[in-house]
Amino acid sequence: MRKIDKTLGKILLEKNLISEVQLNEALQEQKKSREFLGRILLNKGYIKEEDLLKALAQQFNLEVATLKYHYLDINFLKNFSQTLIFDYGCIPIKQDEDLVTFAINNPLDTWTIKMAEEEAKGKKAKFVLASKQEIGEIISRYKEYLKREIIRGI
Repeated sequence: MRKIDKTLGKILLEKNLISEVQLNEALQEQKKSREFLGRILLNKGYIKEEDLLKALAQQFNLEVATLKYHYLDINFLKNFSQTLIFDYGCIPIKQDEDLVTFAINNPLDTWTIKMAEEEAKGKKAKFVLASKQEIGEIISRYKEYLKREIIRGI
């Protein structure tokens, strides 16, 4: 992932999604809490998650994926650890000959990115951004499938 030179705050200001006052307030809070700026702005209600994802996508040169109607290929998901999917919220969404695409919510989560790259097993890992809610819905659907599979196997 390649980060561009603009900060998240600058991108949000340029898009007129926050004011200088809101940015400064959030930056002051960030100094105390060490929380991600985007999360602070979300929690304060200054931006919507969709706006944050678009700004992060611009900052990190990533695409934003919509998973709401994404086909859940169970056999594909089974190639990846439940830890990666359930604990880290990293959803493998497709692959081709030499590339595996993963949906993530936080492009700064280097541990999750590293784990996904390792689980791509020699293929190049590509990352797209998705909302926390949509990732959660995919995880819920997958868990339900696994529960049904266990019940059928008993």
